[in-house]
Amino acid sequence: MGATQSLPGAPRPRPFRRVLVANRGEIARRILRACRRLGLEAVAVYSDADAGALWVREADAAVRLGPAPARESYLDAERILAAAREAGAEAVHPGYGFLAEEAGFAEAVERAGLVWVGPPPEAMRAMGDKSRARQLARRLGVPVLEGYDGEEQSRERFLAEAERIGWPLLVKAAAGGGGRGMRVVRRPEELPAALESARREAEAAFGDGRLLLERYVERPRHVEVQLLFDRRGQGVHLGERECSVQRRHQKIVEESPSPAVDEPLRRRLGEAALALARAVGYAGAGTVEFLLDERGRFHFLEMNTRIQVEHPVTEEVTGLDLVALQLRLAAGEPLPLDQAEVRLRGHAFEARLYAESPEEGFLPSSGRLEALRLPAPGELPGLRLEAGFAAGDVISPYYDALLAKLIVRGADREEARERLQAALAATTVRGVATNLALLRRIAADPAFAAGELSTRFLEERPLLEPAPAPPAAAAAAALAEQLERDASSPFVRLGPWRAGEGALYRWQPSPAGPAEPLAVRVRGEGSRLAAEVARGEEVLARYRLLAREAALGGHRLHLEEAGGGASRSRLLVRPLAEGGWQVDEPAAGAWELRPAPPAPPLERRPVAAPSSPPDAPAEDGRTPLAVVTAPLPGTLVAFRVRAGERVERNQPLLVLEAMKMEHLVTAPQAGRVEALLRAPGEVVQRGEPLLRLAP
Repeated sequence: MGATQSLPGAPRPRPFRRVLVANRGEIARRILRACRRLGLEAVAVYSDADAGALWVREADAAVRLGPAPARESYLDAERILAAAREAGAEAVHPGYGFLAEEAGFAEAVERAGLVWVGPPPEAMRAMGDKSRARQLARRLGVPVLEGYDGEEQSRERFLAEAERIGWPLLVKAAAGGGGRGMRVVRRPEELPAALESARREAEAAFGDGRLLLERYVERPRHVEVQLLFDRRGQGVHLGERECSVQRRHQKIVEESPSPAVDEPLRRRLGEAALALARAVGYAGAGTVEFLLDERGRFHFLEMNTRIQVEHPVTEEVTGLDLVALQLRLAAGEPLPLDQAEVRLRGHAFEARLYAESPEEGFLPSSGRLEALRLPAPGELPGLRLEAGFAAGDVISPYYDALLAKLIVRGADREEARERLQAALAATTVRGVATNLALLRRIAADPAFAAGELSTRFLEERPLLEPAPAPPAAAAAAALAEQLERDASSPFVRLGPWRAGEGALYRWQPSPAGPAEPLAVRVRGEGSRLAAEVARGEEVLARYRLLAREAALGGHRLHLEEAGGGASRSRLLVRPLAEGGWQVDEPAAGAWELRPAPPAPPLERRPVAAPSSPPDAPAEDGRTPLAVVTAPLPGTLVAFRVRAGERVERNQPLLVLEAMKMEHLVTAPQAGRVEALLRAPGEVVQRGEPLLRLAP
């Protein structure tokens, strides 16, 4: 990076040519791309679990850090600095996560004579401590939620402060973020266990078990402001991002700008964020997070002293490359724009594709990616991808479960949302469980389409367990399939089928599977197509296709129900990359219909006696022995029970830590703890026995 002009009194520029990327996955690839754009050489690091990964193959050089556990590789500052020396790096970019917000690591980088691509360590320390950040915000007149952020950390003090604040409230780690060390507490008796769990998780994630309390807002919106500062103290804000769609206090869909923020509120949020950053001498890229309560008032939450996962949506609406700007600012260059030059154009969404199972409480999933098909950017308009893996890669249980991010841009929010739907429909993953189906349902949800969001969006919407597809959706899927098969003249002939007999399609109407398939027979009626939907021998409805229009990645079909009130439906139908169709009815929601197996021929079969459920009484009236196994690979943190103790159904038994989060395992039935089969601190695999329950 070439020399730059420096203002009097400003820090001297530190040009550099080779950057070590102290991170992994999609963010490592993102930083590599910015380095290439600026003509810089990039060095990757990797653990044994990541040898041969995409970012390792793409870097100019790569250095092994150590074994798979993060504490022996990506969280080991000495190993990273040794890797920088070995590779001849002159600068270190930490990405996000791992050591990105560790002021001590930043200081170690600078003591080693390297350029730290991040804010000054003293600014990181000031804003990384949530208690100190809240106190600073109050001094500056920035609104904060009622809470307790004092130094005394005794249980008695927390109980007293909780009674003062009122219920419900939030327990939060004073250091760190990402939802770790955060617990919602609604009743006094829940607080001791929440404090213990949050403190343990905070110590494991951040090495700091200090906690704070905050009044819990039931239905807030989570809005954050992106900042850029140079080392001369000049700063701008780049508008806001809406990050309300969350699970486990972690974001999964983000957008910019927020549908809840108008220009006056945007200006007030930006001014508050800039004031906080200036007060701590900030430099580089950073984000100030706020809550908007149900009356539209904003409250300061925290500042993230790093680039964030969701930065691409800001890049899409501002036209700026934030990572390239980070590198330029770290080299001492002045900020290349002022606030008057910042313009937000259009709308952007980001959907995070995770290896996890929403149906099992978002438990992370690991294993080999048998297939990963993401739409190419040229395949759909306004599409951008950030992916850290490819088909054949192994998803490790040691790290964050993010596979890829799908980012779309449109002229307005609705166009961007339709492009997001098309991108998700064109994506498929096999080999690990993912949240792909949930992302599709979110993008098609009527409340999401209307911008009616809060951090409780997933709790309040029926998206985790969607209702089975209605007959109209099955008819639309069958008609779309027929149109695809007979594109030459769909209203005149039915491919190889005679008009009187028609074509038969069978769809599975529910992702859970047990619902009886819907059979749809498509026939030609004069110049139109008609569909008859049946379940078994019962005809549920008949529809006529009135018209069809081209839609991004699919069809928009206008159906009329035959008979009755002749109700009409307007449905958006897109093919799913893994087979089947996504059908979206704007006022009702979206469903995924996949081909069901052909109906078996009718024959008489012996009827087997039903098997007893696991917790059914045995012949002597006692509940049989139950073995509790690990629901996912991870580290056994602690048992919540002792051998010989009596437990009730759903009572907490033990805590597992996997992918930086704690997971509570509960009792499948009432009984007595007969034996603890493993010890805290041991690494366990999915399915391994952990505890035995006797009648």
